[in-house]
Amino acid sequence: MASNQAAEKIAPYVFLGMTAVTGLVDAVSFLSLGRVFTANMTGNVILLGFATARVPGLSITLSLTALVSFLAGAVLGGRIMSRASVDSHFRFAARALMLEVVALTAASLYAIGYKGDVMEPSLRPLALIALTALAMGARNAAVRKLAIPDLTTTVLTLTLTGIAADSSLANGNNVRLARRIGSVVAMLSGAALGAIVIRVSIAGALALAAAISALCNAALYRSLRTSDER
Repeated sequence: MASNQAAEKIAPYVFLGMTAVTGLVDAVSFLSLGRVFTANMTGNVILLGFATARVPGLSITLSLTALVSFLAGAVLGGRIMSRASVDSHFRFAARALMLEVVALTAASLYAIGYKGDVMEPSLRPLALIALTALAMGARNAAVRKLAIPDLTTTVLTLTLTGIAADSSLANGNNVRLARRIGSVVAMLSGAALGAIVIRVSIAGALALAAAISALCNAALYRSLRTSDER
């Protein structure tokens, strides 16, 4: 239980960092890989619907690649989390989150030299979509199992609803207001940063996402190891 308590204290900060990574990843995917989301599957399903209706500039192939790869990542993350007991959820979550680090690192290396031309005769955009979506799927499986309130790391609809519905204006008590606002700011900041960095280097934006993810996972691992040493 000590390891859980230590991890529970650091987890909100870890997940806020990962929320920023979501913004970075979706900035890369939407702005450089062909108008597709690889972290936000709600948006991606909507884009898939638009593409199915033959809206110009959208691709069924790209959106389906993101969706299938995300589901594959979620399966892998789910299989890891299925072995966790009540007292080891965070430990197994850290293992699942390592998949994100590996996939994002691989994407950043594969993106070296890529200029964002989705029309080029290359499988590179599809591969980058697959790798980043796989990473986000694995993460979501772990985050879903941990079920920390207002820290889904990839969607903000319910978070924004909570800010308004639980506010003083709605006769609420502003429950977890700082955490909710932090999630919004983190994703907004990640998206803005990603949009800026890809002007210089798409690989650099993915490398930054991988680095932040690695630091967040290292912090989680450290909290678990420190507790075990007590």
